[in-house]
Amino acid sequence: MIDVIISGGGPTGMMLASELRLHGVEVLVLERDAEPTTAVRSLGLHPRSIEIMDSRGLLDRFLAVGTTYPGGGRFAGIASARPVHLDTTHDYILGMPQPVTDRLIAERAAELGALVRRGEEVAGFEQDADGVSVELTSGERVRGRWLVGCDGGRSLVRRTLGIGFPGEAATTEWILGEAEATAPADEIAAIAEEVRKTHRGFGIGPNGEGLYRAVVPAASVSEDRSVPPTLDEFRTQLQAYAGTDFGIHSPRSITRFTDATRLAERYRVGRVLIAGDAAHIHPPLGGQGLNLGIQDAFNLGWKLAAEVGGWAPSGLLDTYFTERHPAAEDVLTITRAQSELISPEPGPQAVRRLLTELTDVDGVGTFLGAKVAGIAVRYDVGQGPADSGLLGRRLRDLRLSHGRLYEHLHDGRGLLLDQTGALSVGGWSGRVDRVADTSHELDAPAVLLRPDGHVAWVGDDQQALDAHLARWFGAV
Repeated sequence: MIDVIISGGGPTGMMLASELRLHGVEVLVLERDAEPTTAVRSLGLHPRSIEIMDSRGLLDRFLAVGTTYPGGGRFAGIASARPVHLDTTHDYILGMPQPVTDRLIAERAAELGALVRRGEEVAGFEQDADGVSVELTSGERVRGRWLVGCDGGRSLVRRTLGIGFPGEAATTEWILGEAEATAPADEIAAIAEEVRKTHRGFGIGPNGEGLYRAVVPAASVSEDRSVPPTLDEFRTQLQAYAGTDFGIHSPRSITRFTDATRLAERYRVGRVLIAGDAAHIHPPLGGQGLNLGIQDAFNLGWKLAAEVGGWAPSGLLDTYFTERHPAAEDVLTITRAQSELISPEPGPQAVRRLLTELTDVDGVGTFLGAKVAGIAVRYDVGQGPADSGLLGRRLRDLRLSHGRLYEHLHDGRGLLLDQTGALSVGGWSGRVDRVADTSHELDAPAVLLRPDGHVAWVGDDQQALDAHLARWFGAV
């Protein structure tokens, strides 16, 4: 009996495996592809995902291979004349192709002891009161206490559960590719700038290693989007929009994506859950898909580990859905809006011009940027001091008198940051760390952080603290 079986070894599945392993949970990841994909469907990490990597002690690995771009969280590519000040110490985009992100997260999961079986795919499953029996396409059967479907937008796990997936079908498709080009760099840049004046769904630019990354609308929505586009199809569409195919050749990857937008009605049925693209799909405008999946896993990991460990308070696992479903709904709203704003039609372009002017109003650019960056999320954690403004939010990496806040979150445990020096975690010391330190950046006597860095309590009363420790970290 395996504790948790994860279907899908992409960034969501591997991040979840890492989080579970921090708590000693036995994990088996089943990944359909025998080898890691080379397709580049994401270009990097947003500020909230960067914070997550920092809070687990992983950020140096990502910084070593990525490129930082200032100004994280631009909305629909609109640049505000006013500076956008996000409430984070990581106010930048960390650019790197998705295969690199996938590799780093997978390496972390392996280091922590997750068992990964490549070339293995879930064919079906049945659950009972004690666990889930999973049948593989090879005919082998494995059994786990829990099953989590991180198996993409066409999730077999979600479909087997019968979870509704309402939303909009694809109406537009784009081709995305990385390839070498024979056209001069200045010519490519000049043509791209001219085309984007009327077609914001088009783009081409250098992507390192002598490659160019290009995106262009497809001629139509494909019947089978699992079949990758051909190089000839890619060239034809570039020619149609730019008047040239830029002499592209030797592609490293060519993929397609659409504007299909859907959100699962539930994230859990019994002992089976879904996360990442299995729970929500949307166009990649703003680059939020991979980031949203990582953040799902970050929210779910410690809660599922608590269930496996037997210390989860009643209803804790259900907060995965009540917290992450609204977060995904918000992202779908953002991507729908951005899809409209890149349309070449007169109406959407009029709205874009108006929004461009609005971003120059104090605070508007920051408001939109925080949403795209993933740092505007606030969970409903119940009542608290009305003036704190902290409850349910994640804290940025505060500077303490001795070090940094995120240095104390590496093990995935809860954390009491006690500026009074008089509070205690008592019998919860096996699940919650206490740091008696101060920060001039924190206007609160003490805060209780969940393992995902969100504030669960603010105050200085020991009795109230004990009640919240029990609520989030179970009985002692």
